[in-house]
Amino acid sequence: MNGIRNFSIVAHIDHGKSTLADRLIQHAGLVSDRNFQDQILDNMDIERERGITIKSQTVCLPYKSRDGNEYILNLIDTPGHVDFSYEVSRALASCEGILLLVDASQGVEAQTVANLYAALEHNLTIIPVINKIDLPTANIERVREEIEIELGLDSSGAILCSAKEGIGIEDVMEAVVERIPPHNGDASKSLKALIFDAHYDSFRGAIISCRIFDGTVKADDEIKLVSFESVHTVEEVGVFRLEREKREKLSAGEVGYIIAGVKTVSDTRVGDTIVLASDPSPELLPGFKEVKPMVFSSIYPVERSDVGMLTEAIEKYKLNDAALVYQKDSSAALGQGFRCGFLGLLHLEIFQQRLDREFNIPVIMTAPSVRYKFVLNSGESVTIENPQYYPDPFEIQESLEPIVKASILLPEEYMGVVMKLCLNRRGENPRISYPVPGRLEIIVDMPLAEIIYDFYDKLKSITRGYGTFDYDFLKYQKEDLVKVDFLVNGERVDALSIVVHRERARQRAVQICDSLKEEIPRHMFKIAIQGTIGGQIISRSTVSAFRKDVTAKCYGGDITRKRKLLSKQAAGKKKMKMIGKVMIPQSAFISVLKTNED
Repeated sequence: MNGIRNFSIVAHIDHGKSTLADRLIQHAGLVSDRNFQDQILDNMDIERERGITIKSQTVCLPYKSRDGNEYILNLIDTPGHVDFSYEVSRALASCEGILLLVDASQGVEAQTVANLYAALEHNLTIIPVINKIDLPTANIERVREEIEIELGLDSSGAILCSAKEGIGIEDVMEAVVERIPPHNGDASKSLKALIFDAHYDSFRGAIISCRIFDGTVKADDEIKLVSFESVHTVEEVGVFRLEREKREKLSAGEVGYIIAGVKTVSDTRVGDTIVLASDPSPELLPGFKEVKPMVFSSIYPVERSDVGMLTEAIEKYKLNDAALVYQKDSSAALGQGFRCGFLGLLHLEIFQQRLDREFNIPVIMTAPSVRYKFVLNSGESVTIENPQYYPDPFEIQESLEPIVKASILLPEEYMGVVMKLCLNRRGENPRISYPVPGRLEIIVDMPLAEIIYDFYDKLKSITRGYGTFDYDFLKYQKEDLVKVDFLVNGERVDALSIVVHRERARQRAVQICDSLKEEIPRHMFKIAIQGTIGGQIISRSTVSAFRKDVTAKCYGGDITRKRKLLSKQAAGKKKMKMIGKVMIPQSAFISVLKTNED
């Protein structure tokens, strides 16, 4: 047990976490130069393209230290985005220490601070590592100062490295061995293991990634997942060395996998505890919670006949993503579909891309919504995430929406435009601090509904990519919320309905009507697009009709001939408008997601 070190690498997005993991794997000799590829732990195309880690990975690294002793270093990789913060916390709970990676040119960012606090909550040993020292823009002394002031860590022990060039990798591994303490569990006690991830194998079922805190587990043991109280027989245990490597047993302090005939990933919960089925009084390890979705959107097939294929695709996708929540939904405009719940916007975006690539099903997704609460006159409290189920306005006593604490780190020259953006999105109670000269942090309370459209894109645009953003759920706050419906040619399109603050209702309705006007093709009759609150119309755009010149054949002659043709045309258009169907293209639903604000 003294020869095992469990650690994780945490960093802000694009600070070189995956690249450092690559170098450590190469240094340990787990992969030959011929078989090596960048971001070797990221096995999804989307992860490689976007340069982010979505699914946590684990790898067991053999290492011989400078003093000749042999160690096993278990690297538990973590997702780097705020949407997956719970998975990060469970991965950190499986470690004794972390490498806190800081970019030598960009310095400490919002996610760096958030990860530090998460590590401190678990009493982990923190080793600061300054990466990308080979860049011409690297400013090592400034970054050391930021580590001291902003993170409160001793920067004299910071390790300098360049993961890309392979500089300082040996120093990093030595620091892991010397500074991170070994596990203090007991292999003779009853089994207690923490699930920090699970993935699906089409032949073996759910493969559980876990950290053994006490006891031992081996094939043929009867184990119990405490939160489900489900009992399974262990088929195989082992460790991850890029590929699964079978072992006779896993003991206290080790990190590995368990295959126990669990049918789906949904039958395992991240943060759950594994014990022996014979344990008379099992207890959950601390920190377990049910992951609740924050952002909701409805999904429909472009072709209504594809609903069966979409159902099958979502069921298969769910096998690999336990955080996805979905239920059947229907729309008069779009037919049968599903209402899905996501951890955040990135989760939603990845779901949409994977569905399109892996299952080749083009879909329409409605504008994302958040979970609102309403207190009715009867005293009953209802929660809705779909605008279709908005209660009767006369029954509502008060309405509440989720508020988040947003933390934005940026160079000080962009303070004015970022403050304007936050206030435009109904930000309140802004607090400004100056962690180091030239950089400032704005902490502001904002409605989650104002963030989920394109706040992050706007922030990146106005700060030229230097602004970083992180948020945590704060509370539900009483607000004046209304439901805005949209009529196209007099027919309500329920898939376009939104719940919005009354002050923003007209502005959002005008933007959406204008967007729809650009996307809906012209017909032989005028199409009115209207935004309404109840029976009150608050915005309107009109799609012009195609006009056939029916008087072209009249050369001179009496004006009554022309009038007769025009009145006949007008009557025909009126009849066509009554019976005509307006086709709303997929791009029209996508255009609703853009706010077109400066």
